[in-house]
Amino acid sequence: MSYCLHSESHLDTGPIYVRENGKLHVVNQGAGGVQHVTSKTRPFRLFSRGFSVELCMNREDDRARRQRTDHFIFTYTKEGNLRYSAKSLFSLVLGYISDNVDHIDSLIGFPEQIAEKLFSAAEARQKFTEPVTGLRALQKFTEAYGNLVLCSLCLRNRYLVISEKLEEIKSFRELTCLDLSCCKLGDEHELLEHLTKEALSSVKQLLLKDNSLSDAGLRRMTAPVRVLKKGLENLLVLDLSCNPKITDVGIGYLLSFKKLNCLDISGTGLKDVNAVIKRLQMQIGLVHSEVPLKEFDHSNCKTEGWAEQTVLQWEQAAMEAIKPQDNLRSRTATLRFYGKTHRIEEVVKCKLVEAETKASGNLQFYKEKVPNCHLPLKKEVVGSHELKNNKKRALAEQERERTSKQKHLCLTVEDWDLLNTY
Repeated sequence: MSYCLHSESHLDTGPIYVRENGKLHVVNQGAGGVQHVTSKTRPFRLFSRGFSVELCMNREDDRARRQRTDHFIFTYTKEGNLRYSAKSLFSLVLGYISDNVDHIDSLIGFPEQIAEKLFSAAEARQKFTEPVTGLRALQKFTEAYGNLVLCSLCLRNRYLVISEKLEEIKSFRELTCLDLSCCKLGDEHELLEHLTKEALSSVKQLLLKDNSLSDAGLRRMTAPVRVLKKGLENLLVLDLSCNPKITDVGIGYLLSFKKLNCLDISGTGLKDVNAVIKRLQMQIGLVHSEVPLKEFDHSNCKTEGWAEQTVLQWEQAAMEAIKPQDNLRSRTATLRFYGKTHRIEEVVKCKLVEAETKASGNLQFYKEKVPNCHLPLKKEVVGSHELKNNKKRALAEQERERTSKQKHLCLTVEDWDLLNTY
């Protein structure tokens, strides 16, 4: 093998390698000969030791890069090889809309099946937990689909969720069951005022156990029903137990719930229990129950609907917010061991007020079902006699309604001030 080297410049170009007969040789320019490369020869580095390469396809943010990889489904075969396939166009469009769900103008008239998948996709991305955009997106679904988003809501002992997500909770429409037990809301809470709105007129089961309610709160809650025949007019089950500030006066406001089938006023501050029992039986047909009713065991009301996981995400966020307080338990135990006076009080759990409950006993009421009699009449005289009795009863009922309307129209100044707020 022959070769010729012509160097027109004195620049050091480095060693030159030549492969001959399967062997690698280096050209020694100083001596003008060819040397065999031995194992001790130090290899030439094309790049320095600290050189690094960064592959940048496009200057995009991480969100756009994640969206680009979401277009594929990666799986592993039995042999352990990585395999990917492209997602369907429907999945890509659904993912894009769910990422921008807060920019939707309206969903009214949109198919329910597609809307449910869109809600689930946005829920998986935790879009409804965001402070501002989450509320705006949730309102689009509740306005269009009502009780499909949520038909039953259980917030028992979830006062942190109520304080953090009050506007989101108020956006739910057409609820049939609402459990607000053990939340210590009080008479002036905004959520109790929202119960009288038309959006929650469909509520049939309302549980307000241990909420620090008084007669003033019941008056505000029943004012639309007593005067305007609106609000909670379809209420069937009402739990007001463990509210010691409710007295005999407050029970009088409940007589406007004509459709009420079950009532629990155990642990309230009633003075004349026997008079209240007779009054409820005579005016709205509620009978005192000797045994506890299953309607008040707090197992029937559960969170159900599309937003079930959304409410669970709110609860988890509320629990994570108070997690640092758990680290203080060891310090609290140490302070108690050494007799320190400073103590950190734990969260009070929902419990029955034992003193009031023992004093008033079990005050649960239900409405008896009248059996239907389909027996044939033997004589026409009996039939005419019953017709006369029915007419008399109808007239008596009409007179009662007139008298009740007259009583309702006799409003106090406080009632008129309250009605002016609506």
